[in-house]
Amino acid sequence: MNAQESTSTRPYLIRALHEWCSDNGFTPHIAVKVDESVRVPLEYVNNGEIILNVAMDATSSLQLGNDFIEFKARFGGQPRDILVPVGRVIAIYARENGQGMAFPPPTDFLPDTLDEGSALLVQDPPPPDARPVVQLVPEPASDSQRQPPDEPRPPEGGKGTQRRPPSLKRVK
Repeated sequence: MNAQESTSTRPYLIRALHEWCSDNGFTPHIAVKVDESVRVPLEYVNNGEIILNVAMDATSSLQLGNDFIEFKARFGGQPRDILVPVGRVIAIYARENGQGMAFPPPTDFLPDTLDEGSALLVQDPPPPDARPVVQLVPEPASDSQRQPPDEPRPPEGGKGTQRRPPSLKRVK
């Protein structure tokens, strides 16, 4: 079996990073590029992507398979069945610190379709023998989001709040 015939490393890396997050008390999240093959609540899709909490305490019947990630979760109090083809996962990371891994986007999502607000930082392609490393880095808060240090911050992640996923930054 040669490299072209072997199975993808993506599901193995997803499982490993999920386990790493869980072992270290972090909350694993996956970023998914949504298309018709992804079964998620479409009302939570933003710019063609959805961020899913895949922690054991946020899901039921979680299966991180080689082809699909399947689980049950509640969205707005309603139980939903979630089905994500592994090839549609574009990142897995720890919510608390942004550490994780980004994957190449699906082949039907080409880099020239990225807009300014996209989280993926596209640069000149690396030489063919180079292996790029991608690190998730939280975006700095805008001036309107910053609070003086002496004022207490409201709790994050409560009802009605929206968290922005960390942006991606290529580290060479």
